[in-house]
Amino acid sequence: MPRDPATVTALRFEDEELARLDLPGGELLVWRGIGSGLCVDRQGRVWAVGDRGPNLKVKLAVERYGLDAVAAHAEADGAKVMPCPQIGPALSELSIDGDRVSIVRTLPLRDRDGRPISGLPVPGGAHMASEPALAIDGAVIPPDPSGVDSEGIAPAPDGGFWIGDEYGPSLLRIGADGAVLARWVPERCGEGFADARYPVEERLPTIAVKRRLNRGFEALAASPDGRSLHLAFQSPLSHPDDDAHERASHVRLWRLDARTGAVVAQWAYPLDPPDAFRRDRAKGEVARSDIKVSEIAALGPDRLLVLERASETTKLYAVDLSPDRALAPEHLDPATRPTLEELSARGEAPPALAKRLVFDSDAHPEVSPDLEGLVVLGPRTLLLVNDNDFGIEGVRTRFWRVELAADL
Repeated sequence: MPRDPATVTALRFEDEELARLDLPGGELLVWRGIGSGLCVDRQGRVWAVGDRGPNLKVKLAVERYGLDAVAAHAEADGAKVMPCPQIGPALSELSIDGDRVSIVRTLPLRDRDGRPISGLPVPGGAHMASEPALAIDGAVIPPDPSGVDSEGIAPAPDGGFWIGDEYGPSLLRIGADGAVLARWVPERCGEGFADARYPVEERLPTIAVKRRLNRGFEALAASPDGRSLHLAFQSPLSHPDDDAHERASHVRLWRLDARTGAVVAQWAYPLDPPDAFRRDRAKGEVARSDIKVSEIAALGPDRLLVLERASETTKLYAVDLSPDRALAPEHLDPATRPTLEELSARGEAPPALAKRLVFDSDAHPEVSPDLEGLVVLGPRTLLLVNDNDFGIEGVRTRFWRVELAADL
């Protein structure tokens, strides 16, 4: 593949150490995670969000850190070991000075009484699946109805933020000081958030609960006027079942009324085939379900920049939200058959969004894997950041400035 005309510059950044744990298999060094999402607020300041906090898959916890006590939970769907549950979701204001990025301040998400919000899973319920959290001794940590797995971030007109969450999935309205003002959850799912330490409102369509575990709202952007929110599911829904999720190649992208949470329009975003992610293919087989949407950024009222990736390879696509390509309203109804995901799996999906490639990290092998944060700094300038997973595998946070040859 010939190199694209983009120029990429690695920026300097020093990870902040949060904890050191002496585990049977060796020391676990925990750094702050800030790579789950980026945005620019109304004052032009860049903000980053980290996810739920340090967590380990059961296999990694056993093989790398010798936590044999958690092995009994290896088959539990979505199970994560949380070695430092006191480290939860937070926002960080960033400063970009030349080729250096630094943290100006960090705001932990807080409840109405000023206490930090945890990153522990919510209880779930009859209409919403949940995932177990484990302590390093193998004990199941009780769920937290206030817990958040924060991912995407977008500015709100009053100086606060919107945060996308993978647990509900849900949307959180955050004040400028990091306080949770409200959490919007799918209809009929309020019971999973009973006793949360902030207001919970059932405003999102019920169909959102069909997301695969750990594949909720990761990509979030606000319209320039702040009246609309755009969000994309990370992967095709498990609708009506996991087989549809595994085989489908279209992701639902929503436009919401920021005042009410009502879905104003829904589109199908087409994922690239697995073979198109060359750096991942070089390391082994890539399945359809390995491809995901991890970030979106607004380029205008009806135009988005979409970050689509596997692990090693990241692609950025510009898409126009054409009204004539919006899905019919019945595709928001969980009872509609065949579902969008069934149609996609059969190669019969309705008209999808057209997309134009802007950047492909396969043309820039120096760029790190696991890019999740994206923000537009200028007509030709982008900032990308990887998710370091709080350093649990020794991965450092890496920022990249991308200068494009033409305006977006």
